[in-house]
Amino acid sequence: MSHPQRTGVIREYDMHSPSVRAGYGVILFLCGIMVVIALFPLVWVILAGFKDLKEFVSSTSILPRSFDIQTFVTTWNQLGIAKNYLNSFISVAGSVVCALIFNGLLGYGLGILKPKGYGVVKKLVMLSLLMPTTISIVPLFMNIQKLGLGNSFLPLWLSYGANAMYVILFVQFFESLPSSIIEASRIDGCSQLQIFFRIVLPLSKPICSVVAIFAINAAWSDFLLPYLVLRGGELQTVMVRLFVFSTEQTVNADAMMRSVVFSMIPPIILFFIFQKQLTENSVSVGIKG
Repeated sequence: MSHPQRTGVIREYDMHSPSVRAGYGVILFLCGIMVVIALFPLVWVILAGFKDLKEFVSSTSILPRSFDIQTFVTTWNQLGIAKNYLNSFISVAGSVVCALIFNGLLGYGLGILKPKGYGVVKKLVMLSLLMPTTISIVPLFMNIQKLGLGNSFLPLWLSYGANAMYVILFVQFFESLPSSIIEASRIDGCSQLQIFFRIVLPLSKPICSVVAIFAINAAWSDFLLPYLVLRGGELQTVMVRLFVFSTEQTVNADAMMRSVVFSMIPPIILFFIFQKQLTENSVSVGIKG
């Protein structure tokens, strides 16, 4: 039975050298240590959720005495987090749509249309990457209040529709597309919007998937802006609900651990579903073919 051909920096015939095999073993060992270090906090939080308060405070063992799933059910009911899950999904869905359409349109203009003065706009977008996002919170919140958009998901969606990093990713990918396809679409009578939605976006599935995954993760874990904008309890996202839950006097450390597990479930599921696509597309985004 033939073995699959080894690809990469270390090739199959390199493994015949003892020094290469030793180095390969060291690399695997170091990678294993990094994996353990990365996964330990996640595993610890999940296992700590199975402990009651007395065991959580007194026990030094990582493993709980019992794996009673009822403790998580009790905390779920205490949190009432089902509604907050729905709010977070609404926030994430709108954020992904705005991140793809608005940032994609600007990337289309800077990467393909390139009108007069596009270089200045591109430099301003690049310059905005140097500014911490926190400095824009106060003027952003004031504008939201003046426009009467408070206590709604719309400001959260639009904030992800103006992301400099996503624009740069789109520009780099669009510049790698064959110009002959764009010219052929123009000859066929397509307008610029038709070219973007019917030609460019379907050809940009790799970068769209990368931007979508980044936007999902960012929108799900965002706390500050939803906390400022969604003041009402009915529209609170999961992260805001966890903060409010942590301030309640009846909350114990073990219940807080279990609530944190609930917030980690969707990103973990997303990672396992799209991990291969995320790593492959992230590598290929900067490669112009």
